[in-house]
Amino acid sequence: MTNLTLAEKKTLLEIVEQSILYGLQYRKPLVVDLNNCSAGLRKLGASFVTLELNGALRGCIGSLLAHRPLVIDVAENAYSAAFLDPRFLPLTKEEYPLLSKHISILSKPEPMSFASEEDLLQQIRPNIDGLILSEYGYRGTFLPSVWESLPDKKEFLAHLKMKAGLPPDYWSDTLKVERYTADLI
Repeated sequence: MTNLTLAEKKTLLEIVEQSILYGLQYRKPLVVDLNNCSAGLRKLGASFVTLELNGALRGCIGSLLAHRPLVIDVAENAYSAAFLDPRFLPLTKEEYPLLSKHISILSKPEPMSFASEEDLLQQIRPNIDGLILSEYGYRGTFLPSVWESLPDKKEFLAHLKMKAGLPPDYWSDTLKVERYTADLI
């Protein structure tokens, strides 16, 4: 999906590290100098940064739509995942060495057309699709990597509804679902 080189992927992982370390010291995200970045990293991109501690989620923040250079998006999301995810307390210096860090580079979300929940379930591609579900101001997303913990389509969709603030058995003809793919770094 992405045309990033191995060197660019390595740079993005280094940016995650640097942004978190910078945040631990200065309580703000790393400022990235675009003049020192390749053209591929300067292109607009959407990313999520996921942090895990001992195999458990420790923070995950991202952008669903490309609206700034990818390298800046990654730096900002790394800081936010470490310090601003409302589900967790800010990351501590003691936790930092124990973290595993992952970057998901997202494709542009595409609206899905479906006539029923069963039709939607038939179209969902496990281990490929990330989904954005929205309805009347409720909204939630699951990255493709969530399939690892929720491999069943019905369960995946039910949990996504709950994440969006809806009941797990909720259905409406006005429900909107978009899908995207992600390259994991």
